Amino acid sequence: MSAGDRQAVTEGGTEVTARQVVRAGRMPGLDGIRALAIIAVLVFHMFPGLLPGGFVGVDLFFVLSGFLITTLLLREIAKRGRIDLPAFWKRRARRLLPALFLVVIVSVPIAAIVERDLMVNIGRQVLGALTFTSNWLEIAAGSSYADQTAPQLFVNFWSLAVEEQFYLLWPLIAIVVIRLLRAPRALAALTMAIALVSAVLMAVLVDPGADPTRVYYGTDTHLFGLMFGICLAFLAQDSRGVLTTSGWRAARSVVPVVGLVGLFAVARFVPFESVWTFRGGLFAASLAGTFLIASLLGSPTWFTKVMELGPMKWVGERSYGIYLWHWPAIVILDALVPTAPETGARVAIRFAAVVVTLGVSAASYAWLEEPVRRLGFRGALAALGGAIRGFRPSAALPARLATVLAVVLVGGTSVAVATAPEMTETAAQIAENERQLAEQREQQLQDARENGGETGSDGPGDQGAQPGGEETTTDGADGDTGEDPTSGDGPTSEADFSPPTGDELTIFGDSLVVTSMDALEYYYPGVMISALSNDQWPAGEAAVEAALSAGAVRRAVVLHYGTNGGVPDPSIPERILDALGPDRAVVVVNLYGQSSWVPAANDELAQIVEGRDNVIIADWNATASENPGALQADNVHPDIDGAHEYTHTITRAFEQLAERYGQYDGTNGEAVG
Repeated sequence: MSAGDRQAVTEGGTEVTARQVVRAGRMPGLDGIRALAIIAVLVFHMFPGLLPGGFVGVDLFFVLSGFLITTLLLREIAKRGRIDLPAFWKRRARRLLPALFLVVIVSVPIAAIVERDLMVNIGRQVLGALTFTSNWLEIAAGSSYADQTAPQLFVNFWSLAVEEQFYLLWPLIAIVVIRLLRAPRALAALTMAIALVSAVLMAVLVDPGADPTRVYYGTDTHLFGLMFGICLAFLAQDSRGVLTTSGWRAARSVVPVVGLVGLFAVARFVPFESVWTFRGGLFAASLAGTFLIASLLGSPTWFTKVMELGPMKWVGERSYGIYLWHWPAIVILDALVPTAPETGARVAIRFAAVVVTLGVSAASYAWLEEPVRRLGFRGALAALGGAIRGFRPSAALPARLATVLAVVLVGGTSVAVATAPEMTETAAQIAENERQLAEQREQQLQDARENGGETGSDGPGDQGAQPGGEETTTDGADGDTGEDPTSGDGPTSEADFSPPTGDELTIFGDSLVVTSMDALEYYYPGVMISALSNDQWPAGEAAVEAALSAGAVRRAVVLHYGTNGGVPDPSIPERILDALGPDRAVVVVNLYGQSSWVPAANDELAQIVEGRDNVIIADWNATASENPGALQADNVHPDIDGAHEYTHTITRAFEQLAERYGQYDGTNGEAVG
């Protein structure tokens, strides 16, 4: 490409084609695209309520990587007639490995000091980081990207693994397909077909009622963004393709608007827990990102100038380090200073995480990444060694300190990995409590069967109400009329809504109930608890149905599900409440957690309860938000003090429900009448 063409690309002037741009050196605006991507990811992780779908920034990175790597390979073929694979992989290693290694050896020892629970599974995470297999190792381990109850230190490394696998495999594949097809349009058509297959595979494999981590992490199901980028790189090489038409040239100033609107729409309105994220959302975001990059291929437009602004370039150049550091910074600071979501303290901690991330990323870029990229591993080490030996006295002391620090950090990381606990304290407590609850539950059900369905309640538990309102009769039902208890407009006049005692109460729930078992049994001796960690509303429906069939549901009920998944299907809790009938006092506990979907889930629960006079919300969200120090290290499950607060929240809800019916006089659970 001539010097005049290069000037036109960067400064404007004569019309420049996409082909000329991709065959030149640096392509203007791409650092700005990187900045857009990392800003979306940062907002999603720092303030998820502002951008619930900000994870699409990763998909923008995928498109950009596919485009850039393929463009570099095509340049090399055009210049040398072949691809030098060892040289390509060496350049990628120089670019990626130094910062990755640094974030691992710094984050692990600090996290081990701050909170030992963060070391659970750290060996697998470090192995995945160093072998470029994080995504597949986490899939095999059954990890959940959305599970904020057990945050992983390097959960963000899954996308690096996808990209690194791409860097290793795509050059080998490119050599073959380019030799076979040759024509840019044929190559573009092939990659577009692969993108469609990957997107369809994601849409088919995602299960609306299950965790989507498999399809989100999978290289096979999340390949379409990379393929879009590759397709664009091939189209840009076509001297007579769509990017050379007068229509495209006329539309170039509008195309970035379409791309930005599309990307923002997905990021703002398609949250991770939505099935549409995986059935078109990520695909649409990748397509929007492709439009943004394509609009940069030609003479500079307004969008090119915006993407070339100083702050955008600065952030974009350091985006790799920012991506690496931001999540460990969030996790460590959250463990160090627990705060409640949507509070001033949380905002302050999040901004502190941003400051730490930008500072460390800038230092890494200046003193590690750039020296290795320019000088290579040996050159950078030689420069460091020269300083240590005194050839550069002014740099000798810092270089020696850096060497000592590196040795200490590597040693600290090794010790932390070798001594990491097998499970968090929360998980250990849950496992022990679940064991005890299972034994108690079996004994209580056995007692109920021996007593003909009596479980310590003379109330509606004896009506044998079934999900769906089926009529049943149990041996303990006196004066049974055979009427469906869910068919009336409200409770019967004989219904008892006074605050229950333990032997009048059945609790169904997930790990929050399991964790709070001791406090619940202390304040409600004889309570029947049916709870398992990770249970969601579908499992809750099955548990309630089984208990109703056994006549083991008492006159007062607590329901607490959704800690790990919200309320994806509101019809399920509605069916449960219908099955319990209008004569039981029912408390539905709302949710507290770090996930972006918690507010929406709580709004959904409030709507479900509305209009049911015998059902009330226990506002655990408000209680936990006011007492973040009463939570365990995961900032979700209550500690000992928190379990008492959790139980008090339920008690207050029962008292408020009793007041609604005039059956409580405000004297610590004393019924009226």
